[in-house]
Amino acid sequence: MAVRSSALRRLLNWFSQIAALAWFNLSTIPDRRGPVAAAMFGIAGVVAVFVGTLSIAQGFRQATTASGSPQTAIVMRSGSDTEMVSMLMGEETRLITDAPGIARNTNGPLASAELFAIIGLPKRSTGTDANVPLRGVQPAAFRVREGLRIIAGRNFEPGRNEVIVGRAAAAEFAGLDLGAALNVGRLSWRVVGIFATDGGLAESEVWTDARVFQAAYKRGNTFQSVLVRLQSVDAFDAFKTFLERDPRLSVKAMRQDEYYLEQSQLVSNLITGLGSIIAGLMAVGATFGALNTMYSAVAARSREIATLRALGFHGGPVVVSIVLESALLALVGGALGGLGAYVAFDGFQAATMNWQSFSQVAFAFDVTPFLLLQGVACAAVIGLIGGLFPALRAARIPVVTALRES
Repeated sequence: MAVRSSALRRLLNWFSQIAALAWFNLSTIPDRRGPVAAAMFGIAGVVAVFVGTLSIAQGFRQATTASGSPQTAIVMRSGSDTEMVSMLMGEETRLITDAPGIARNTNGPLASAELFAIIGLPKRSTGTDANVPLRGVQPAAFRVREGLRIIAGRNFEPGRNEVIVGRAAAAEFAGLDLGAALNVGRLSWRVVGIFATDGGLAESEVWTDARVFQAAYKRGNTFQSVLVRLQSVDAFDAFKTFLERDPRLSVKAMRQDEYYLEQSQLVSNLITGLGSIIAGLMAVGATFGALNTMYSAVAARSREIATLRALGFHGGPVVVSIVLESALLALVGGALGGLGAYVAFDGFQAATMNWQSFSQVAFAFDVTPFLLLQGVACAAVIGLIGGLFPALRAARIPVVTALRES
């Protein structure tokens, strides 16, 4: 019992020393405000770049997957990775829409045979031409997709040279204002409506009637994909198996959310990889900055630390207190960097190339709570590394030597 009581007293004494030393370290920060501020803002810069860059990938991923649904399936020609390289004859699309498992209403199956092409439009911000997706859809397209709604104007009328444009496309590209004439080569469409899909990929597209599309681009009775709404999520396997076993068809079916995720993988990985490299290089510099700051702080207070050790403070509490100070400063810097990234980047509209379809995708940067936590965690690691080695030096330097330093 006496041994346990003695061990408890030593443990409490150890923690009390840490608290006293930590308070002492923090109380001297105003005297070191220049180096401390430099280290904090260096770490804030790392976190801001890290979070800001990853928010690009997150926003792009959100745009490509937001409108995807596991209860919706896309059917293309076998061997096709994208709609651009797929082709389906009209008779094949009819066979697909007759497959079991597709949801139906009074107008028939919830399936839309669609076409896809690229048109050139200038960006509003730079005036440079960009590839914008033009999609031909059937009336069921508006019932197949979840959350699609007209937010300005009206829907196009079948058989007429009219288009509706996604909200993101209207904001990013010139010539897509409501009521404008969209001229592509010798073709002209009237913009009669703007639609939204809760930030989904379709918001980067221009839509028109599939039959008008076929006539304008001389596609005959061909399509590139069929989008279907299934009766339930579990109906997909039976639907896919039926199509694969039909000898009249050579097609592949994918869940819509999986297809969009696959489409976004290349760009997301590229952005994440480059952003991590840039942030990593900046993190190395910030770590050295933190090391320099803490070494300077230890050197400036070496006599005070030595005096405390001579009064009975142990090396362990000295190490922990200095590491805690460095980590706290890093966390403050990380919080400032995260806040700056959120204010500067969250919701920022941009467009980038989707290398799978060679078309522009308009999207908004998305600074999520998880990204902010990652940024603060990165700052904490920098602070711990930056404070550890100076702390070890402070604990190991002989007391007599430290007292003699001027």
